Amino acid sequence: MATTATSTQAISVDVDDVTLPGDLTLPAEPLGVVAFAHGSGSSRHSPRNRAVAETLHEAGLGTVLIDLLDPEEERVDRVTAEPRFDIPMLARRVAAVVDWLDRRPETREVPVGLFGASTGAAAALVAAAERADRVAAVVSRGGRPDLAGPALTAVRAPVLLVVGGADPRVLRLNEEAAERLTAPWSLRVVPGAGHLFAEPGALEAVAHAARDWFLGMCREDDR
Repeated sequence: MATTATSTQAISVDVDDVTLPGDLTLPAEPLGVVAFAHGSGSSRHSPRNRAVAETLHEAGLGTVLIDLLDPEEERVDRVTAEPRFDIPMLARRVAAVVDWLDRRPETREVPVGLFGASTGAAAALVAAAERADRVAAVVSRGGRPDLAGPALTAVRAPVLLVVGGADPRVLRLNEEAAERLTAPWSLRVVPGAGHLFAEPGALEAVAHAARDWFLGMCREDDR
């Protein structure tokens, strides 16, 4: 697939009395835009999420990669790991990104998807439930959808759960969470992949599955 020309700009989103820095990358005419919800102490510089974002760009999709924790929260997280499990806070911030996209003329008319990794997947699902009229699709990579709790039944957007075949505990948690979803969902198991999808070809499989899922939301939006 030929690479689509994109432009990237530094952005910031104000929420919870903090300013979260991020990067907005858009093709000239984006088919949709995907906001990434990082987890497990990760940031907008996550090489795994950036690799997925590149695949989305090639397909004509825009992305928002943003830090969900400010520097002080990141320092606390490195010691206690507590902020990364504060799902209500993370979800509130993901929802703020969705609202921010609605205020931008270049993104307010295109479908919005959410891509969540680890605990960020739970935050993405809660935000999707809270912004059900705006979020058109959700993808979870090695995520903890179980941590979304009661919000699972309120999600309306189609959900793709991608889990490594060599990550049995997370696979079980995804299977259990999927049964609680009332929205359309699909579970994709990448054979032989661990939690970080570091094995050869594993991350590419995630990226291609996410690309196809998000392109599906764009086709639905055109109907």
